[in-house]
Amino acid sequence: MDHLLFARLALSAFCVVQSIAQLTIDLNRTHASNPDWTGHARFHVVWQSVTVALLSFGALYPIWSSHFSQAVGFYEGVGLASLSPFGFIAALMTRKLYGGRLHDVSGILPVRVATRSKVYSVDLNLVAVVMGFAALFVIVCIYWW
Repeated sequence: MDHLLFARLALSAFCVVQSIAQLTIDLNRTHASNPDWTGHARFHVVWQSVTVALLSFGALYPIWSSHFSQAVGFYEGVGLASLSPFGFIAALMTRKLYGGRLHDVSGILPVRVATRSKVYSVDLNLVAVVMGFAALFVIVCIYWW
Protein backbone atom coordinates (compact mmCIF):
# COMPACT_ATOMS: atom_id res chain seq x y z
CA MET A 1 0.00 0.00 0.00
CA ASP A 2 1.42 3.38 -0.93
CA HIS A 3 1.55 6.33 1.45
CA LEU A 4 -1.15 8.28 -0.43
CA LEU A 5 -3.69 5.49 -0.03
CA PHE A 6 -2.68 4.99 3.60
CA ALA A 7 -3.14 8.71 4.31
CA ARG A 8 -6.58 8.71 2.67
CA LEU A 9 -7.60 5.64 4.70
CA ALA A 10 -6.26 7.19 7.91
CA LEU A 11 -8.11 10.45 7.22
CA SER A 12 -11.29 8.50 6.52
CA ALA A 13 -10.90 6.61 9.81
CA PHE A 14 -10.34 9.93 11.60
CA CYS A 15 -13.58 11.30 10.10
CA VAL A 16 -15.61 8.24 11.10
CA VAL A 17 -14.19 8.20 14.65
CA GLN A 18 -14.76 11.94 15.05
CA SER A 19 -18.36 11.56 13.93
CA ILE A 20 -19.16 8.61 16.18
CA ALA A 21 -17.28 10.08 19.16
CA GLN A 22 -19.15 13.39 18.87
CA LEU A 23 -22.53 11.67 18.86
CA THR A 24 -21.57 9.25 21.65
CA ILE A 25 -20.15 11.93 23.93
CA ASP A 26 -22.90 14.52 23.54
CA LEU A 27 -26.10 12.54 23.00
CA ASN A 28 -26.34 11.15 26.51
CA ARG A 29 -27.36 12.02 30.07
CA THR A 30 -24.42 14.40 30.62
CA HIS A 31 -25.39 16.60 27.69
CA ALA A 32 -28.43 16.20 25.43
CA SER A 33 -30.69 14.63 28.04
CA ASN A 34 -29.20 16.33 31.10
CA PRO A 35 -32.18 17.51 33.18
CA ASP A 36 -30.09 20.34 34.65
CA TRP A 37 -29.65 21.93 31.23
CA THR A 38 -32.33 24.15 29.73
CA GLY A 39 -34.23 22.73 26.77
CA HIS A 40 -32.67 25.35 24.54
CA ALA A 41 -29.12 24.39 25.58
CA ARG A 42 -29.94 20.71 24.91
CA PHE A 43 -31.31 21.68 21.48
CA HIS A 44 -28.05 23.44 20.66
CA VAL A 45 -25.87 20.53 21.76
CA VAL A 46 -27.87 18.12 19.58
CA TRP A 47 -27.69 20.55 16.66
CA GLN A 48 -23.93 20.94 17.11
CA SER A 49 -23.37 17.19 17.49
CA VAL A 50 -25.33 16.27 14.39
CA THR A 51 -23.61 19.05 12.41
CA VAL A 52 -20.15 17.77 13.40
CA ALA A 53 -21.16 14.22 12.48
CA LEU A 54 -22.49 15.35 9.09
CA LEU A 55 -19.34 17.40 8.38
CA SER A 56 -17.15 14.46 9.35
CA PHE A 57 -19.02 11.99 7.17
CA GLY A 58 -19.29 14.63 4.43
CA ALA A 59 -15.50 14.87 4.39
CA LEU A 60 -15.40 11.33 3.02
CA TYR A 61 -16.88 12.47 -0.29
CA PRO A 62 -14.00 14.66 -1.50
CA ILE A 63 -11.44 12.19 -0.15
CA TRP A 64 -12.77 9.38 -2.35
CA SER A 65 -14.66 11.18 -5.13
CA SER A 66 -13.43 11.10 -8.69
CA HIS A 67 -14.83 14.63 -9.10
CA PHE A 68 -11.69 16.04 -7.46
CA SER A 69 -8.03 15.42 -8.08
CA GLN A 70 -6.66 13.18 -5.37
CA ALA A 71 -4.68 16.01 -3.76
CA VAL A 72 -7.57 18.49 -3.83
CA GLY A 73 -9.96 15.91 -2.42
CA PHE A 74 -7.52 14.96 0.33
CA TYR A 75 -6.95 18.54 1.46
CA GLU A 76 -10.66 19.33 1.18
CA GLY A 77 -11.26 16.37 3.49
CA VAL A 78 -8.61 17.62 5.92
CA GLY A 79 -10.26 21.05 5.90
CA LEU A 80 -13.71 19.67 6.62
CA ALA A 81 -12.37 17.30 9.31
CA SER A 82 -10.57 20.16 11.05
CA LEU A 83 -13.62 22.45 11.30
CA SER A 84 -14.89 20.87 14.51
CA PRO A 85 -11.55 21.06 16.37
CA PHE A 86 -11.09 24.67 15.22
CA GLY A 87 -14.64 25.44 16.40
CA PHE A 88 -13.74 24.00 19.80
CA ILE A 89 -10.64 26.20 20.00
CA ALA A 90 -12.70 29.28 19.07
CA ALA A 91 -15.25 28.45 21.79
CA LEU A 92 -12.44 27.81 24.27
CA MET A 93 -10.72 31.11 23.54
CA THR A 94 -13.93 33.16 23.76
CA ARG A 95 -15.67 31.39 26.67
CA LYS A 96 -15.16 34.33 29.06
CA LEU A 97 -17.23 36.49 26.71
CA TYR A 98 -20.30 34.29 27.11
CA GLY A 99 -19.70 32.67 30.51
CA GLY A 100 -18.78 29.25 29.11
CA ARG A 101 -17.00 26.49 30.96
CA LEU A 102 -15.16 23.40 29.77
CA HIS A 103 -17.15 21.08 32.02
CA ASP A 104 -20.35 20.85 33.99
CA VAL A 105 -20.71 19.52 37.54
CA SER A 106 -23.12 16.84 36.26
CA GLY A 107 -20.90 15.96 33.32
CA ILE A 108 -17.44 14.54 32.80
CA LEU A 109 -15.10 16.27 35.21
CA PRO A 110 -11.46 17.09 34.45
CA VAL A 111 -8.81 14.54 35.36
CA ARG A 112 -6.58 15.60 38.22
CA VAL A 113 -2.89 14.96 37.61
CA ALA A 114 -0.55 15.36 40.55
CA THR A 115 3.14 16.04 40.30
CA ARG A 116 5.53 16.44 43.21
CA SER A 117 4.83 20.15 43.48
CA LYS A 118 1.46 20.80 41.88
CA VAL A 119 -1.95 19.34 40.97
CA TYR A 120 -3.26 20.03 37.47
CA SER A 121 -6.81 19.76 36.18
CA VAL A 122 -6.82 18.39 32.66
CA ASP A 123 -9.99 18.71 30.61
CA LEU A 124 -10.56 15.60 28.49
CA ASN A 125 -12.23 17.61 25.71
CA LEU A 126 -9.07 19.65 25.30
CA VAL A 127 -6.96 16.49 25.32
CA ALA A 128 -9.17 14.97 22.60
CA VAL A 129 -8.95 18.09 20.42
CA VAL A 130 -5.16 18.35 20.79
CA MET A 131 -4.87 14.64 19.92
CA GLY A 132 -7.15 15.23 16.93
CA PHE A 133 -4.95 18.04 15.63
CA ALA A 134 -1.88 15.86 16.19
CA ALA A 135 -3.51 13.01 14.25
CA LEU A 136 -4.41 15.32 11.36
CA PHE A 137 -0.86 16.68 11.31
CA VAL A 138 0.58 13.15 11.13
CA ILE A 139 -1.89 12.18 8.40
CA VAL A 140 -0.93 15.22 6.32
CA CYS A 141 2.78 14.43 6.87
CA ILE A 142 2.17 10.87 5.66
CA TYR A 143 0.44 12.25 2.57
CA TRP A 144 3.40 14.56 1.86
CA TRP A 145 5.93 11.80 2.38
